[in-house]
Formats: sequence, structure tokens, C-alpha cells
Amino acid sequence: MTAERQQKIEQVLSHRQANLTVVLEDVQDPRNITAVMRTCDGVGIQDIYIINTNLPQIRKFKFKSGSSAAKWVTIHQFTNVADCFAELRGKFSTILTTHLSSDAVNLYAIDFTESVALVFGNEQNGISEEMKALADGNFVIPQVGMVQSLNISVACAVSVYEAYRQKKQAGHYDQPGLPEGRLGAMREEWGKA
Repeated sequence: MTAERQQKIEQVLSHRQANLTVVLEDVQDPRNITAVMRTCDGVGIQDIYIINTNLPQIRKFKFKSGSSAAKWVTIHQFTNVADCFAELRGKFSTILTTHLSSDAVNLYAIDFTESVALVFGNEQNGISEEMKALADGNFVIPQVGMVQSLNISVACAVSVYEAYRQKKQAGHYDQPGLPEGRLGAMREEWGKA
């Protein structure tokens, strides 16, 4: 491996964040999933959770829009909401879904300096009732147009870049966000990629 490649790996790993994640529930279009992967990689999110209760697990992400990002993020796939939620609850203090409701908070009111998991739902039906019941609350991206929703990959990008802004301002990217043991394993794995 070249010195430049090693330096790039170290730089990227030093900005990975363990206290922010994205969860995709029953997202149908694999292109949306790979676009989300690319965005997550861009802001230093290492772990992405994918729940497929109605669709088979995706074995290989092969769409040009973001498939190259698949080798740089860690994908956790689940076939039911409860198992995924149990793992999330052990790692994140707040789990929020994207859902239009009277009690939804504005995206810009969320404190992303805390440990947060953001859940995005199916393109047509949104978040499941089970996920809504288990989550700590829900949020909306403020909009002034006639259509009250964004494409899932766009909604994710808007949300995680607000998280990036807050975390950057708070100094979260000034120090490694992953434990040293995990960083070591990832250095080795990425060095072979």
C-alpha cells in the first residue's frame, strides 16, 4: 500500500462517528440504499442498519450511485424490527423516525451532539407502526412546498448533514469517534480493499 493510501485511510478513520447512525426500514429501491451509503460515508457514519421485513436481504450492492461506498461502511441487516431495535437501543440513546405527525420535532431542534439513530422508512408507506411505537419520537424536515416529503436519499442527506454541522461545531471530528480496537480492525480490512 502506498503512503498516500495509508494516509487517506487514517484520515477517514479518524473522522468516523460511533454515536450517529441511519436505519432504513423496508426501503425498496436499492439505488436509494446505495445513495444513503454514499452520504453516510461522506459524513463519517460507519454503521448503517437495514431492516427488510418484506424483501429479501440484499447480498450485493451494485448500483453506480453509491455501490463503491458499500465497502467503506458497515451494513447491519435485519429481518425484523424488534431485533434491530434491540441492537440500536444498546448503542444509541435516542432513536427518531421520520414521520409526519402532530408531535414531530423539527430536524433543526435535534441535538446531534448526543447519540442518535435516525430511521427512514419505505418510499411509499413510510415507517411501520411497530417502529413508531418503539422509537423515542419522530422528526420532520421543514418544507414550504405542496409536497410534504422528500426522496428518501435526499431526506437522509439533509438530516445527516445537519448532524455533521452540529458535530463539527462541537468538535466531534477533532478526535477519533470509534474505539481503538475497532479502528485497528478497520485499518487492516481497508488496507486490503
